Amino acid sequence: MSFLRALGAFSLWLLRLFGANVLVIGRTLLHLPRLNLGELSRALVLFGYRSLPLSLGAATLIGATVVLQAGVYATKYGARLYVGWAAGFALLWEFGPLLLGLVMAARIGARNAAELALLTVNGQIEGLKGISLDPFRILVAPRVVASVLSVLALTTTTFMVAIGWEAVAAYFTLGLPVRIFFQAFSDMLRWGDLAGGVMKTTAFGLAISVVSTAAGLRATGGARGVGQAAAAAVVTSCAAIFTLDFLLTPLLSRLFG
Repeated sequence: MSFLRALGAFSLWLLRLFGANVLVIGRTLLHLPRLNLGELSRALVLFGYRSLPLSLGAATLIGATVVLQAGVYATKYGARLYVGWAAGFALLWEFGPLLLGLVMAARIGARNAAELALLTVNGQIEGLKGISLDPFRILVAPRVVASVLSVLALTTTTFMVAIGWEAVAAYFTLGLPVRIFFQAFSDMLRWGDLAGGVMKTTAFGLAISVVSTAAGLRATGGARGVGQAAAAAVVTSCAAIFTLDFLLTPLLSRLFG
């Protein structure tokens, strides 16, 4: 009986979580034509521009790490000329979207959840409803859209910077000329590889924005509830990212293969 009770409680929690996220998506789509542009601009600066230094630092580490990993196998099997392709493909298709998504879950997801949770527990959300204003149109929907757009813009920047650092790392660690690196990169990679990586990261950004928003709006219990909402947003966003990566990888492989 205790097992069935625990299973039932987990099923109810999972259904409530799923319902809250679906509700966030639906209400955001409903308010897209009349978003609060002031809040949208503020959120773009908060989530996008202010996350740029972190994304550039992540791009440096991702680019150098991918080349080091690819270089081990390239040297072992005598395929140094293909390092540009291997490192570029791994960056665009898997490591870049996945690692950037995890970093943004900690940066954007936690901040979005914490701010919305603070507004919820302090009564500002209910206060807007009390004066006949829709808090979702004014505050929530613009933040969801801004989160997705910010992750998408940061993806483009991160990929470009990471590829540059891959070429530098390949030159200093493997002695591979930059020209040879980019020749293999341009000859063997296709636009579908880039499109697949961008689509993955866009899906990750949507998951981060929706999950963190739902976590912030569910917050209760004062300052402790704010901390719990931020932690729940990060954990759930990371779980959603890994799940989406598992589901999207074979689908996009067939689509762009």
